Amino acid sequence: MTKRTFLLITILTLGISQLFAQATFKADELARTIADRIISETPYTFIHKETKQVYPGLKGIPFTMDMKVANKYNDWHYTNGVLQIALLELSELSGNEKYVEYVDKNMQFVFNKDNLAYFKKQFDEGFKKGGWRGIRGLSWHMIFRNKRLDDNGPMGASLIDLYAKRPNKSYLDYIKTTEQHLMVAEPRLKDGTIARIWPHENTIWADDLFMALSFLCRMGKMTGDMKYFDDAVNQVLNYHKYLWHPGKEIYYHCFHTDVNEHGVAHWSRANGWMLMAKADLLAMLPKDHPRRKELIENYNMQIKGLLQYQGKSGLWYQLLDKTDSYEEITGTAMFVFGIAKGVREGWINKDYIYAAEQGLKGMNTKMTNSGDVTSICVGTGIMPSLTFYYNRPTQKNDPMGKGPVLRALVEMAKAKKYSEISADAQYDKIK
Repeated sequence: MTKRTFLLITILTLGISQLFAQATFKADELARTIADRIISETPYTFIHKETKQVYPGLKGIPFTMDMKVANKYNDWHYTNGVLQIALLELSELSGNEKYVEYVDKNMQFVFNKDNLAYFKKQFDEGFKKGGWRGIRGLSWHMIFRNKRLDDNGPMGASLIDLYAKRPNKSYLDYIKTTEQHLMVAEPRLKDGTIARIWPHENTIWADDLFMALSFLCRMGKMTGDMKYFDDAVNQVLNYHKYLWHPGKEIYYHCFHTDVNEHGVAHWSRANGWMLMAKADLLAMLPKDHPRRKELIENYNMQIKGLLQYQGKSGLWYQLLDKTDSYEEITGTAMFVFGIAKGVREGWINKDYIYAAEQGLKGMNTKMTNSGDVTSICVGTGIMPSLTFYYNRPTQKNDPMGKGPVLRALVEMAKAKKYSEISADAQYDKIK
């Protein structure tokens, strides 16, 4: 066999293996496979960064700044908040309580007084030595910092969902601290729009619509207090005003209010965060809310815009309007989720489910039947250059992707298949 022939056979073999590696399971089966793999890979342990010794708990363990949580699924991070929301939705779909038990076990692991006290001491020591920079990289630092929506929004939201199923005083106490931050301490513009103090002072990030609304709408549902719903509705309509590009019919990633300029990118996941936020709000908003119709019109506007940018594979691109950017799964999953939920709830044209079905087909090429999820864009801030977005790395099997993917799979498991109206049947009616 010549070297050239061997190389050709190798390439063909790899191509065939990749072809058959893509997911073929039904949406509900694939969702359970991914979720069950997450459960099996979550150890509930801590590890010393230098010695590599593993500990099941921190009671009586000598203090060191080198201790960390051993697994990303046990960390305190907004991505795990989205993942936990998805797992609780999967529990309702499947009727299997093990997904609720998993989320509850995760949160009990965090709120264990010995574990929590250990990392609080780390946080205090790190802050004392280096301020906010001194706490970077420490496990669970976000739960103690509690000053940004990334710290508490989606995690607090998932605790509201969990608290409804597994009441726990620790969960309720944290929900209350998140409410205080969001309603009192979170930076806002004069018109009430939530904004960040970086990279410019009072920058509006599209991502923050979900970081805030995931909590606000659940708080409204839990308490029945309309102030949370009213605030959430205002956020949607104000974010639309600041971020919408009327020509392209998609959203910018950000708007810098201090210089009155949009960012450069129409980033896929940023648009996805906004759609997912709106879907959660509409699902929980009272049917008689005076601005509900306005929200549904806004929802339709975003969906119609997004449909123009779906690629031939069914996936959407990292930069929605740049077909030379890579196909990315988290934005796609959020769009599939939003379309499927919108059709099921009757907010949008039922024919749009076809686009969601094509999106799921594209997603399947980035997943496997063993529960792998690939093409997940890493965490992404704001930069004044498209090159930054083009070159963001992708990762595999990270909570950043698994939460949105699971939410999409759960919704697609509930969806009715697209059915085209028969032309012959229509003509038969005329006869």
